[in-house]
Amino acid sequence: MDLKNSIRVIEGFPKKGISFKDVTTLLKDKEAFKYTVDRISSYLKNKNIDIVVGPEARGFLFGAPVAYAIDAGFVPVRKKGKLPCDTLKVTYSLEYGNDELEMHKDAIKPGQRVAIIDDLLATGGTTNSVAKLVEEAGGVIVTIGFVIELTDLKGREKLKNYDVNSLIQYNI
Repeated sequence: MDLKNSIRVIEGFPKKGISFKDVTTLLKDKEAFKYTVDRISSYLKNKNIDIVVGPEARGFLFGAPVAYAIDAGFVPVRKKGKLPCDTLKVTYSLEYGNDELEMHKDAIKPGQRVAIIDDLLATGGTTNSVAKLVEEAGGVIVTIGFVIELTDLKGREKLKNYDVNSLIQYNI
């Protein structure tokens, strides 16, 4: 199945010069969604993953069903102030300023094998920050998986110390 056929591309969103890859069209297509979850899960099948981590918000959409499919737990990484208990925090740079991500301190036990799953790899900044949280908690990152990779933005280079897998690649 060519998953690109299930992804709507919107030129000029959210601003001029951006070619937005809209996964909502993939999510509503039951065959494409199942195929996507099955492909990611198949890649993880023999990696003995204990926890799947999904960053807010689209990482939840793919990470949770993958965790279910491989019989692993799921841990959400949220934006600042969204989690109710003690958290680990990481601040990272955006194009115009900074943002902060949080994960519950007790979400991952030292030594647990982790897969980070998200919808899109662009510059790699968000995912690199998620990896820092996982490692601060003592988790071992086995792999990082994406549905889409924007290869021209070279996010894979920021994640060069990890096994990185993507299902679809676009040159922007």
